Amino acid sequence: MSGQGSTGNVIAAICSFFIAGLGQLVQGRLLAGGVQFVIAAIVWVVSFGFLGWIVHIYSAYDAARYKGPGY
Repeated sequence: MSGQGSTGNVIAAICSFFIAGLGQLVQGRLLAGGVQFVIAAIVWVVSFGFLGWIVHIYSAYDAARYKGPGY
């Protein structure tokens, strides 16, 4: 994947908006994707769905801002 703002990052951000952590998995960041998915699931259950969007928005932001290794 190129750098920040690349098409891959936009696709990853959209994926993470709908399923938290999926964008990180698309970028090859397995640990970050898994952690964000688990945190989102816990927050959705504990808050009865009200605060889960915060994790989704953060996950999308993180995927969009990812610059790749070596930057």
